Amino acid sequence: MAKVITQETFDDVVKENIVEFEMAVDEAKDETIKQFEAQGINLANIIKDLTLNAETGEPLLNEAINCLKEHTSGKRTLSDESLVVKLDVLLTECSKSVPHRVLASKNGCCEVLKTIINNALKAEPVPLPILLKSLKAFNSVMNKQPDVFDADTLLIVIAILERQTDVAIRCSVLRLIAKACVMHEINRQNIMNADIVTYLKPLLADESSEIVTEVCTVFRYLILDDDIRVEFGKAHEHARSIATEVLTEITTLLTKFKDNPTISCDLILTIAALTVRNEFCVTVEDAGGLDFIIDAMKTFPDNVKLIRESLKLFRALAGNDKVKTSIIQHGAAPIINDVLNRHKENETIAKLALICISTLTLRSIENSKILFEVGVAETIVESMKLHPSSKAVQRNGAWAIRNMVSRSRYQCETFISYGVEDILNEALTTHPSVEHDIKSALRDLGCKLVLKEEWTNTSSYKIERE
Repeated sequence: MAKVITQETFDDVVKENIVEFEMAVDEAKDETIKQFEAQGINLANIIKDLTLNAETGEPLLNEAINCLKEHTSGKRTLSDESLVVKLDVLLTECSKSVPHRVLASKNGCCEVLKTIINNALKAEPVPLPILLKSLKAFNSVMNKQPDVFDADTLLIVIAILERQTDVAIRCSVLRLIAKACVMHEINRQNIMNADIVTYLKPLLADESSEIVTEVCTVFRYLILDDDIRVEFGKAHEHARSIATEVLTEITTLLTKFKDNPTISCDLILTIAALTVRNEFCVTVEDAGGLDFIIDAMKTFPDNVKLIRESLKLFRALAGNDKVKTSIIQHGAAPIINDVLNRHKENETIAKLALICISTLTLRSIENSKILFEVGVAETIVESMKLHPSSKAVQRNGAWAIRNMVSRSRYQCETFISYGVEDILNEALTTHPSVEHDIKSALRDLGCKLVLKEEWTNTSSYKIERE
C-alpha cells in the first residue's frame, strides 16, 4: 500500500526549505517533491502549485484565510483596502483549480466569507467594494463545489436580493445561486422552497441586460436534473412552478431586447426549457412569442446560435397541436426552409431543422402542404446528401420525409425525383441502428423495400383431445 502525507506536511517541508535553507520557491518545491518521492510517498493528493510567500514559505491561500479569520474574530483589524486585497488573493487562488477550492473550504474559507458578507450588510452605508469582492470570492470557492452552499448562505442570498440594487452585486449573487444548483438536487429544492422566484421575478423588469441574462440562467439551472446521488429529482415540478410565474414576462422581454441577438438567445433558450406542459405552449403564443421568433430569424439569418435556439423552441411549442398549426400560419414555413438551406452544411442546424420539420408535419396535412409548397422537399434531400455520416441527420430527415408524405402521397414523386431513394438506401447500410426509421420513410415513399420478418413461430404444438 502506497504511503501518503497530508497537504500540511508537504507545505511544512517546503516552508522549511525556504526559511531554513534559503531556497527559492520553485527550488524548494522541486526539492520537497524529490524528497518524498525518494521515500516512496504518493503525492497524487497533494497540491503542488500553491502560490507561496517568498519570505515565509507559507501558502498565500492559507495566509489570506488566517488573516481574514483574525479580522472577523476581532484579533486584528484590517482596513477596507487591506480586506479587499486579502479577498482578492482568495479569489485568485480559488480560481485555479478544484483542489485549491477544496483546500480553502476545509480551512474555513466559507464561514469567514459569510461573516464578512453579513457584517457588510449590517454596516451603514454598506461597503459595496467589500461586499462585491466577498461575493466574487464565494463564487470562486463554490465553482464545481456546490456542497458548501447551506441554509445560512441561502439567507444571505435572499437578504442581498431584497436590499441591494447595485447591478454588479445582484449579478454576483445570481451567479452564486446558479453555481449552487449545478449537480446538486437538494440545493435546488431548498432554493425553490425558499420561494426564490418571488425575489427573481421583479429583476426581469430591470433595464440591465446583464441581470436579465443572469436571472434566466438561474431559472434554467433550477430545472436541471443532473445529480446522480438522487434517484428522483423535481426538475419538472420546478419548471412548472417557474413557468406559471414568469413565462409570460420572459416571452414579453423578447420584444424589449429584439435588437440584441445575444439576450434574445438566452430568453428563447429559457422559454424552451420552461415549456414543459401543453398549456405553456399556448402561453408563449398568446404573449407574442411566435411573431418575435419569426422576426428574429428574418433579422438575424446568419446568427447560428439564434437560429439553433429558435428551431429548438419551435419544436417544443409544436407539442401543442393548436400552436403547431399557428407556427405555420404565422409564416414560419419559408423561414425554416430558408435557414435550413442557408445553413445546411452545419450539421447541428441541419439536425435541428429536420426534426423541427418532422414535428410540425406530424399528423398535419395542411402544414405538410405549406412546407412542400415553399420547396422544403429539395432542401431536406440536399441536407441529407451533405451529411451521409451523421446518424442524427439521416434519422431526422427520414422522419421529416415520412411525416410529410404519409398523408400526402402526391409529394412522393417529387422526393424521389431528387434522389432520396438512393440516399435512404445508403443510410440503411451506414446506420443500421436507425434502420426502422429509414425503412418507414422508404415504405411511405412507395419505394422497393425488403422487409424483415422480426419473429416467426417455428414451434409445433400438438393438441391432444380426450
